[in-house]
Amino acid sequence: MIKDYFKIPAKEIRRRKLRSWLTLIGIFIGIAAIVSLITLGQGLENAIEKQFSALGKDKLFILPKGGFFGMGSSELLTEDDLELVQGTSGVKIATGLTQGFAKSEFNDLVHYGFISGISTDPEERALVWDAQTYGMAEGRLLRKGDKFKTILGYEYSLPNLFDKRVELGDKILLHNKEFKVVGFLEKIGSPPDDQAAIIPLDAYEEVFDSNNELNFIIAQTKLAEDPFLVAEDIEEELRDDHRLDEGEEDFEIQTPEQFAETFGVILDIVQIVLIGIAGIALLVGGIGIMNTMFTAVLQRTKEIGIMKAIGARNSHILYLFLVESGLYGILGGLIGVTLGIGFAKLTEFAFVQAVGPAFLVITIDWVLIIGTLIFSFLIGVLSGIAPARRASKLNPVDSLRYE
Repeated sequence: MIKDYFKIPAKEIRRRKLRSWLTLIGIFIGIAAIVSLITLGQGLENAIEKQFSALGKDKLFILPKGGFFGMGSSELLTEDDLELVQGTSGVKIATGLTQGFAKSEFNDLVHYGFISGISTDPEERALVWDAQTYGMAEGRLLRKGDKFKTILGYEYSLPNLFDKRVELGDKILLHNKEFKVVGFLEKIGSPPDDQAAIIPLDAYEEVFDSNNELNFIIAQTKLAEDPFLVAEDIEEELRDDHRLDEGEEDFEIQTPEQFAETFGVILDIVQIVLIGIAGIALLVGGIGIMNTMFTAVLQRTKEIGIMKAIGARNSHILYLFLVESGLYGILGGLIGVTLGIGFAKLTEFAFVQAVGPAFLVITIDWVLIIGTLIFSFLIGVLSGIAPARRASKLNPVDSLRYE
């Protein structure tokens, strides 16, 4: 008998193929959208966590409040702030970094991008390289005395920006000042980073007349120190130096874990909104199943009457129609999960080809897949409750007379 609960509905679904496919469309579109969005969101979170974990737990980023890494902030940090951070107990080493958006000129063509000024002190430069996860593709690092030398982003080494590849030893104008190219960064995968230029901090201050302002400060704590306690000490020192009360700070201190959490919260909010939109497709799909099942009740009224006449109970009829609507749900779920995972993997492939593997790491979440299939089955069952109840309550005599 239990076998018949699945055999009869499966036969009916196969018998009306066109109607079945039209019924499944709403379900698998909604499920595909939800699975792909959640998988892509998890992939972005995985990539973000991987990037920030690579920074290590001993790094602190001191930023002006507001803006993004000092960009767009009305107040910037200064070299006096850097000296104060360097002198704070528990800080092993600290360095400042400043950047602006300016033009670069080469081969009589102009490109606009970010230009960063960093310290050429070996230890401070190494801290920037570690915190920014830079790698050298060719050439060398900036050294002391390299005032008007520059390291360029990966895309400068391609014939894209200036219709000609920039070579080591070439001269390039950065903010109307001539710099000699001594190196190229490895591909990062982010266009702003791959199109950026790095110059010595003293050259940046001269060219941009920055008045010793810094966009942010990177500090590395000593081995045995708790970064959160060191951050509290830095905050207190800076607050006192800026003559500010607690809660009125014009700066903020972040750890890599806090950056990852912030990005994670933003991604979660975006996912919830997008999944809510995809849920509308599921609602439409559920209504489609309900409509299909009501039509099935009308078309099989006489068949229901025959089954009741030979001994079928109301509960038997109810279960048959509930199983059939549940099968619509789980079939739509299977197709939707396959399409959703396929779309996520296709997006990952496109990301890898376009910007590299650092920004999207897709993993198959079997809990998500199984949970989605159960959810889609329940949607089908719930959508079929009303039609199934109607079918189970049909009078056998009236059903046999139905034409």
